[in-house]
Amino acid sequence: MAEVERDPVTGRETTGHEWNGIKELDTPVPRGVLMFLIVTHVWAIFWWFMVPAWPLGVTYTKGLLGIDQQTTVEARVLDGQQQRSVWTTRLENEPYDTILADEALMRTVRDTGRQLFGDNCAACHGRDGRGRANYPDLTDDDWLWGGGPELIEQTMRVGINTAHPESRVAQMPAFGRDEMLDREQVRSVAAYVYSLTHPDYSTPENLDRINTGREVFATTCAACHGDSAQGDVEVGAPNLTDAYWVYGGDLDTIIASVHGGRQGHMPTWDERLSKAEIRTLAVYVHDLGTAQP
Repeated sequence: MAEVERDPVTGRETTGHEWNGIKELDTPVPRGVLMFLIVTHVWAIFWWFMVPAWPLGVTYTKGLLGIDQQTTVEARVLDGQQQRSVWTTRLENEPYDTILADEALMRTVRDTGRQLFGDNCAACHGRDGRGRANYPDLTDDDWLWGGGPELIEQTMRVGINTAHPESRVAQMPAFGRDEMLDREQVRSVAAYVYSLTHPDYSTPENLDRINTGREVFATTCAACHGDSAQGDVEVGAPNLTDAYWVYGGDLDTIIASVHGGRQGHMPTWDERLSKAEIRTLAVYVHDLGTAQP
């Protein structure tokens, strides 16, 4: 039988291991640590039976309490919907004039609409709604299809140049590329349109081209943009006499637009957003346009 070695100071047995002259004592695990380990293991086993824990092929143990994160989230979503139903019901059914006149409801629209706009519209129109290259500014109160909440709702619901059966349809032909106008006619009508917003361009050396462009405009462009070039919201034709442009109002860009045409696109939202969400956004976007100084 091997002789047991004891530490001369503590009297405890050693394990026989030694490092740099220091011998390891065979000290038992403290009772408190053992109790902690036992309690945590018992608690873990108990909790395995109470909540979902173990996968079983295509399913899992459900737990005796019958709760899980999915149930909790669904309950919270349902509770949130019930709380919001007070004002979403109003937004779905009340006339827009009533909604716009209720400042308390409009505060909810501005708060909720900002979130909806950020999630669904900001990618094209910008977080602040001021648009960017080739996407219209929604804050300037200048509209292609009309800026009333009813018209904005319709535009959102059916989209522009989409597969929706009621889609708004608008396209500017490629007058130059498709040879409806020759090169000089394209440049002349572009010069005329440019002169509408830049009176200083009507210099003596440009007048002949501008006058020629006016004639081309009357026979080619006025059907959509109107004889006065102030546009037509019925067909989505923009006003060419103001300072608001989707694709740019400098002369080179206007020439490019006349030559190559333009066709915008806005998706339909009637399958992605609820009626209350679409109407909330319609009021929110309308408010963006009318709230600017």
